[in-house]
Amino acid sequence: MATFWCTEALPLAVTAMLPVCLFPTLGILPSKKVCPQYFLETNFLFLSGLVMASSIEEWGLHRRIALKVLSIVGVKPAWLILGMMLTSSFLSMWLSNTATTAMMLPIANAILESLFGDLETLKQKCKCTEDTENDIINGMLYINTISPETAEEIRSESQYQLKVWKGFLICIPYAASIGGTATLTGTAPNLILIGQLKSYFPDCDLINFGSWFAFAFPLMLLFLFLGWIWIAFLYGGLNTRLCFKKNDRRAQAEARAKALIEEDYRKLGPINFAEGAISFFFILFAVLLFTRDPKFVTGWSVFFKKGYVSDAVTGVIIVSILFFFPSQKPSLSWWFDPQASNTPYVPLLSWKKAQDSVPWNIILLLGGGFAMAKACEESGLASWIGGHLQPLAEVPPAAAVMLITAFLACFTEFASNTATIIIFLPVIAELAIRVSVNPLYFMIPATVGCSYAFMLPVSTPPNSIAFASGHLMVKDMVKTGFVMNILGILSVSLAMNTWGVAMFNLNAYPEWAHPINKTALVTEVHLSSVQSLNATL
Repeated sequence: MATFWCTEALPLAVTAMLPVCLFPTLGILPSKKVCPQYFLETNFLFLSGLVMASSIEEWGLHRRIALKVLSIVGVKPAWLILGMMLTSSFLSMWLSNTATTAMMLPIANAILESLFGDLETLKQKCKCTEDTENDIINGMLYINTISPETAEEIRSESQYQLKVWKGFLICIPYAASIGGTATLTGTAPNLILIGQLKSYFPDCDLINFGSWFAFAFPLMLLFLFLGWIWIAFLYGGLNTRLCFKKNDRRAQAEARAKALIEEDYRKLGPINFAEGAISFFFILFAVLLFTRDPKFVTGWSVFFKKGYVSDAVTGVIIVSILFFFPSQKPSLSWWFDPQASNTPYVPLLSWKKAQDSVPWNIILLLGGGFAMAKACEESGLASWIGGHLQPLAEVPPAAAVMLITAFLACFTEFASNTATIIIFLPVIAELAIRVSVNPLYFMIPATVGCSYAFMLPVSTPPNSIAFASGHLMVKDMVKTGFVMNILGILSVSLAMNTWGVAMFNLNAYPEWAHPINKTALVTEVHLSSVQSLNATL
């Protein structure tokens, strides 16, 4: 399955279904244990996030948010890159990173065309100015033609504009990948962590939507800021124009871009009833998930029987309302007016729209991951692999965190992040037990690191979408992404060793991780007792 996921010899979702036929026939797990793994409560939480995202897309709320943020941050290249990154990361917390990138790139291209003109014209300008300069050197130009200094200035400005254009294109997929790590529903690896924690450590209840957000959101902001500094530096956005106004050609282009953003936002018109309703349910969705059981304060789940209400229940309650809540403002007068037109009833979200826009293959992929994890645990494979990782016990845990994050960030460049975390998380959990380290200390960085795929166009769909624009080259992504990976590894290590330690008590080996060791200990004691009895007899 790992080979098929990495090579995509079969569609990812088809590979994910192999456990249903192979595990029972090979005598690894009975089907009654395999099949339920495909629709655990974690899958329902993810499904509710996908349905909420499809309703946001249905009514264009994401575009309104994007244009509003861009109008606030300003139109100087570095500020616009920051605005693009903030918007992309925020949307990716709730939408898929692929949908976010697909939506943001056309907006970015429209702004860039108002700043610098058509991309092909810009490329021709660079080429033409080089040809013009060659003609001047060869003595082929006469009086009144363009001077060498002017040609050099035009080429220099065109090259700067092309660099900024690349910075715009590359920042959007990167920010979308970073943003997905901030919420449990933002990306599949986060949910796989929850599912495998419940399988391996049933008594561990430290990770839920609220506690994950409290940990991962500051990490996202830190990495986003570092990433912005690096991209803005590399692609020409960091200069004195950030702080000082200049009346030149660039200022005129920036004024045109600002006018374009304001015009696009004005065309959206005032917020209608449907957008207002979706905004309300979107905020309610986030608030209820965050406050159910945030750990640092008492959540609203105490009003129900302990252990009965989960994040999945909360998510499904909210998205179920979308299928019957009206998209038009209800009118009482309509009921009493016999002459009123009998208009069709349109809810905020139709089931057909949900069917079309929800990527159901991801649900199967999650299930395949949980089935594989269950089989690794039951068959003893994870324990066997963990035994061969004993040399890592000599490495200090803080260094091991950096090594794990770096390894998975590199591996996920060539395989999907979902497949990567499915393959390695059971092994990492077993490793933590072997070296008597809090399993979360290794499992959380591994999960986050799987989303840090920045170096290649094939690493993740957002990278592929940006690369397909035709302006980015592989070397641009490798050069930018290599440093982004280093910044990501350092950010995760800092988060784990500061507020992560305080939030999850990572310095101590927890009680909830002991049962596995106790089982092993009981087995050893039982075997030694049998041996003693045999010797006596």
